[in-house]
Amino acid sequence: MTQSSAQKQPASADSTEDPFLWLEDRNGKEALDWVRRQNALTVAELQGDPSYQATFETALDLMTAEDNIPVGAALAGYVYNFWQDKTNALGLWRRTLVASYKTDRPDWETIIDFDQLSAKEGVKWVFGGASRLYPDFNRCLLYMSPDGGDANEMREFDIATKTFVEDGFRAPASKSGFSWLDKDTVIVSAAFEEEDKTQSGYPRVIKLWRRGTKLEEATPIFEGEKHDLAVGGGAEYDGDKRRVLLGKTIDFFTSHSFLRLVSGENRRIPLPDDATDTAIFKGQLIFGVRSPWTAPDGTRCLPDGLYSVDFDRWIETGAFEPIETLLKPEHRVSIAGLARTQDRLFINLMDNVRGKVIACDRTADGWALRPVALPENGNVGISHVEHFGSSVSFSFTDFLTPSSIVWSDDNGETLQTVKSQPARFDASPYVSEQFEARSRDGTMIPYFVVRRRDQKEPVPALLYGYGGFEVPLLPGYAGIRGKLWLDKGNAYVQANIRGGGEFGPAWHQAALKDKRQNAFDDFAAVAQDVVRRGITTAAQLGIQGGSNGGLLTGVSLTQRPDLFGAVIIDVPLLDMLRYTELPPGASWIAEYGDPSKPEEAAWLSAYSPYQHVAANVAYPPVLLMTSTADDRVHPGHARKMAARLQEAGHGGTIFFEETEGGHGGRGDRRPQAAQTAMRYMFLQRALTGTA
Repeated sequence: MTQSSAQKQPASADSTEDPFLWLEDRNGKEALDWVRRQNALTVAELQGDPSYQATFETALDLMTAEDNIPVGAALAGYVYNFWQDKTNALGLWRRTLVASYKTDRPDWETIIDFDQLSAKEGVKWVFGGASRLYPDFNRCLLYMSPDGGDANEMREFDIATKTFVEDGFRAPASKSGFSWLDKDTVIVSAAFEEEDKTQSGYPRVIKLWRRGTKLEEATPIFEGEKHDLAVGGGAEYDGDKRRVLLGKTIDFFTSHSFLRLVSGENRRIPLPDDATDTAIFKGQLIFGVRSPWTAPDGTRCLPDGLYSVDFDRWIETGAFEPIETLLKPEHRVSIAGLARTQDRLFINLMDNVRGKVIACDRTADGWALRPVALPENGNVGISHVEHFGSSVSFSFTDFLTPSSIVWSDDNGETLQTVKSQPARFDASPYVSEQFEARSRDGTMIPYFVVRRRDQKEPVPALLYGYGGFEVPLLPGYAGIRGKLWLDKGNAYVQANIRGGGEFGPAWHQAALKDKRQNAFDDFAAVAQDVVRRGITTAAQLGIQGGSNGGLLTGVSLTQRPDLFGAVIIDVPLLDMLRYTELPPGASWIAEYGDPSKPEEAAWLSAYSPYQHVAANVAYPPVLLMTSTADDRVHPGHARKMAARLQEAGHGGTIFFEETEGGHGGRGDRRPQAAQTAMRYMFLQRALTGTA
């Protein structure tokens, strides 16, 4: 694979140490001219392959198939769903009655057609969700992104009339948050003006915005510090009790929570700074902790456990006791999340990277727990809960089992499978296995392998990883991967490395800040283990990761290029000595460290991929992909890495930048399908020499 080296352009800043600093200018002419040249070369190479068109059409067909599961959430008798297919590229926000949803052909009522709205207004609006007004839920604060990024415009919308409310609440695109206090008051977590933003670009001030007044006239009721990550607030209902909760997120893993009293006082809730998994249910405040904590009454609270305290009593008397143990910690069992209907609390657990759900009732004698009778040995999740009702649905999938939706109208007592996605490939020849690899420090790292059960010789394999921010990688069915990768005789490997959330806070903390190298060592150990087992060879092993996972594959490229035959780096962080200078990079200091501090810059510089590109190293072929509209991880990271690799003479480096879709690729499925197809073309060409 070949690609011309990066053409140098006039730098817009001092480039004595970084000759490609000019590529950080997101929409600068020189930078975008470079992007266009790179895109043209990459498109010619990958989309010019004779197999590309069929690959693209397969990806698009599966992404937009009319028999995909319409995942929905119930509210006040309706199931709401956002739907995209070939006809509705930007999508429909729609609803149907609960009884209709359970049928094979639900009778959907369109609320908003975003393709029509976009055509009318000349903006490609991407739906970002809606905040509903209690108790009839017809009025919404609707979020729409003009480019698929994280910044959204907000408009008040009436579901009953299917119209935007004339002279209703409206705010320009920003990273602000909005929620209803009542029908004439909105709680605004503001990030419009610079003084309202944290250094990460998120809301710093919470305000009350009265109907009929200008947004600039909203009354501040809470402020964070400039160096905090963000603030946020909203009304939480526990039965008919409304609690206004405000929060200050100090960093990704620590926060302070407050209850706003009728008097206007913001009272700090005495939870530890690293509390997690909080919920209010039946007058109880449920919480977990990331590190051991001794409560005011002497109770020892441990990570991976759940605890509760009488919240109503604390409001009335100030006594934050007694602390009850709701769920005891168990080895290799971690909490994936909490959800609640009006009458029951549900705990989603991961047991050795397999899911299960526990139902919890609050009785006169305390907590009563029992498992929900869901399928085992797969990825079980909570799809939705009706906060003001009794419906709940669960999802089940694994690498070889298509997703299904299990529905209950009675708090999980009676279960009915109401939706099952058709199989997208014949899974019968394949087997899913879980192995462990020994990392450099002796820690055993679990990973999954999906391959043909009759495999005798090494085959091309794709290894995927993430390893950060307490995010777990769980088993999941992917029809596109089955059709475009497994069905070609290849294998898929998914690594559960440290830094992720597979085994709770300790698993994450083992790769935090100065311990980051553990995650990279874990990934390398898995790569070596699949080769040792004869599943693949180094020359046949491709790796892929996005965002923090893009950092992982970038480090893997520069530290252990001998282990891999191809590297995909998606929407990545790569220049770890400048990541805080590219908003919202400062928000991740708690994960990686602060490059402005010499001690922390030392460990960052030890692995930062951009600074470790060398001219005298044989790197495998590399595909870097990013988005101009990505306002979470700046496209400058991928641009500069591609330019540096190419300048160093690594002609196997190719680059592609989508102009829309943001960090998660929201919006039109066509460019998403094109990128997916290009990734698989790249892997086939690099690892097998064929497509």
